[in-house]
Order: sequence, then C-alpha cells, then structure tokens
Amino acid sequence: MPTTHLAGPILVIGTGLLGTSVGLGLSQRGLNVWLADPSPSAQTVAQDIGAGTIHVPGRPLAPELVVVGAPPDVTAAVVAQALVDFPMSTVVDIASVKGSILDAVRKDPRITEEHLGRYVGTHPMAGRERSGPASARGELFTSMPWVVCAHAGSRGDSVKTAEALAIDLGATVARMNAAEHDASVALISHFPQVASSLIASRLLNAPGHSLALAGNGLRDTTRIAASDPKLWIQILSHNAGALVPILRGMQEDLQRLVATLEDPSAPGALLDLAQLMGEGNAGQARIPGKHGAPPQAFALVTVAVKDKPGQVARLLADVGNAGINMEDLRMEHSAGHQVGLVDISVIPGRREELITVLSALGWKVVQ
Repeated sequence: MPTTHLAGPILVIGTGLLGTSVGLGLSQRGLNVWLADPSPSAQTVAQDIGAGTIHVPGRPLAPELVVVGAPPDVTAAVVAQALVDFPMSTVVDIASVKGSILDAVRKDPRITEEHLGRYVGTHPMAGRERSGPASARGELFTSMPWVVCAHAGSRGDSVKTAEALAIDLGATVARMNAAEHDASVALISHFPQVASSLIASRLLNAPGHSLALAGNGLRDTTRIAASDPKLWIQILSHNAGALVPILRGMQEDLQRLVATLEDPSAPGALLDLAQLMGEGNAGQARIPGKHGAPPQAFALVTVAVKDKPGQVARLLADVGNAGINMEDLRMEHSAGHQVGLVDISVIPGRREELITVLSALGWKVVQ
C-alpha cells in the first residue's frame, strides 16, 4: 500500500459522487473508511463498490477525520452535528461554497470556539456531469486543485489534517479564505454552468434538422448543462452574492452585442464586433495550460479515422511509437460519413515530423 499522511479511521458522511470518491480513494490506499448517509441505498451502493464500511449509528467510533459530503443546503447542520458527536476529530466539508456554510456553523448555538477550531472548509475542484455513488471514481481528485479554506480560528493540526486528505487523494493543495474561494468559483465554475445551461435551453424547441448539424462547438459549450439541477439550485443560491456581479457584466456585454447586431452596417459596428471577439480571445488565452503551466499554443495534426473498433487505439500507439508527446486530443465525427476526425495537439516543432510519420504509416492526415 502507498504511504499516507492520514492514519485513520475516516468517517465519510454523505455518499454522493464526491463523498464516495473520497471513500474509494482512501480505501484504495489502505485506510479504514466508514460511511454514513441518510439514504440506505446510497450508502449500500458506496459500500458495495469498495468505498468503505457502513457505520451503524450508536456504534463507538473515534475518527481522525470526518469528511462531510452532504448537499450545500444541509452541510452546515451536518458539520455542526459532527463537531458535537466527535469531540476529538477534525471535521471538513467538501461543498462547493464556503462562506455561507462557515457563517451557519458559527451561528449554531451548540458550537463553541473549541468546536470551530476543529472545522476546516475545503473544496475539491473535481466532479462529473453524473451524480450519485455509482458514478464515483477513486482517482477523481488526482492532479486536481483542492482548496483548503482555513478560518481565523482553525487549529493548526486540523488544517494539516485537511491538507493531508487532499494530498493522500493525489490532489494539489490551494489555500484561500472563504471569500476568495467563493469569488473564484463564481467566476470559473458557477458562471460557466449558468452560461452553458442558458445556451442549452435555447435548443429545447430547435428543429431536428438544425440539431443534426451540431458539431463539437455546441457539444463543448453545453456539456456541463447536463449537470444535476437539484445540486446546482443549492450551489447558485448559496453563492448568489458573488455570482450576480459577474452575470451583470455579461448582461452589459450582451446588450452591447445586441445593439450592434441590430444595425451591423452602422459606422463602427464591425469594429465593435471585432473588439468583443478579441476580448474573448484575450480572456481565453489567460486560462492556464497543461498541468497549470502558462498557456501555450499547440499545433494541430488532424487525422481521418474510420469508425471501426481499435482505430483510435492504433493511431495513439503510432503517435507514441514515434516518440512524440501528445498534449491534447479531441475527436469529432464527420456528419453523414463513417469516419471521425481526430485532432492531436503537439508542440509546434514536432508537427511536421508527426505528419510525416503518420502519412508513412498510411494514415490520412487532413491538411
């Protein structure tokens, strides 16, 4: 078993996607994990797939760490109860909002400063469009940021325990206070979710022949619109204060765009459109690149691949055998043809070499 920073046992309360993934990841590292959830079926599924052992209420347990994976609207109550029930344990939550939960825990009449010292808010920046324990993955957090939001009263040993959880699950620790966290996720997570959902909602009454033309652009921008509405209602309501100013900014941009498009032949209209698109280019270029490194422009090599079993695997093997590192991969099916177009991103200096190698091996490289 790999070396771990936690000793255990660990109690995971809430066996949804994230809670069960935490249990799976820790169990795979040989730690003793106990599970609890108000839903008997959810905790049974989590146990059946190896996330831990169901904890029977009332049975003595002194966990090193309690991980609360409850929905945001009940997280504070579950955290407070865990602080009372387990007086020697560090308690963390993994909800995607932090400020409102910390405020609610502080206001709980049962919670003293001693209790608060053992509480640390955290947020693993990982997830999937699908929810529930059956969608959990032990490697879900590998190489992903895990934000630790210690408050002023958090004990040093509890903060170390919270960070040890992230490290043992293969995540990268980031440190912020609750306000910084909520402002950050409003911009890079909650705002894209709203934008994606609004775009997808425009498709409800679209004719079938229009949707048949859809490519990766539409799929990319609407992918996260498939997320669980019940969870997002809670997230958005808890972080509304940080999200509203961002939406107002987008509202101003939309009004500006609509006004320009209403009279695209007016003086300066095309310049204004170019400026709007250019601002988008500049913003997209600021998104960190591979492994969080500064953005880097990669060269694309597009290969036509027959829609047959094993073709993509063979292509990737040929790229690997050429000794060329693939920086990214995207695939799009060609409408009306049994063929896919695979975009392979490589550093610019290796593009021509890869084209030569693949062409010699009989692959159809699309120039």
